[in-house]
Amino acid sequence: MYIEFITEYWYLFATLFVIILLLNFDPGTRGVGGSKLVTPAQLPQLQSRENAVIVDVNEADKFKHGHIPQAINLPFGRFGDSIGKLKKHKNKPIVLTCDTGTNSRKAVAILKNNEFSDIYVLSGGLAAWRKDNLPLVKS
Repeated sequence: MYIEFITEYWYLFATLFVIILLLNFDPGTRGVGGSKLVTPAQLPQLQSRENAVIVDVNEADKFKHGHIPQAINLPFGRFGDSIGKLKKHKNKPIVLTCDTGTNSRKAVAILKNNEFSDIYVLSGGLAAWRKDNLPLVKS
């Protein structure tokens, strides 16, 4: 009886299978290389609830022209050499940001190689932060 039902309505079971797969694969919450994505609206919550550390991987001149409040600047060009500055924050979430998110995604691998585990990338980078009219600090 069950076999007849399944063979007659196989397309319903195929659709159910696809839906289950899609529910388990949510690209909106997955980053690159084991990181997670965080939206500009979620970042302040992550910062206040879990003491997340924001790391801006833009070069120093771009950092001076505008960065997220309380961000630490570790330019991507020297990111591997300056990773020691983050060792004291190893047990906290690390949020990487840059202009568009490209260099942030590349920096994830460096953090993973240095045994950081709770890594986030700001979705859309500072461009998304600016688009949402969130505050920037100039130094």
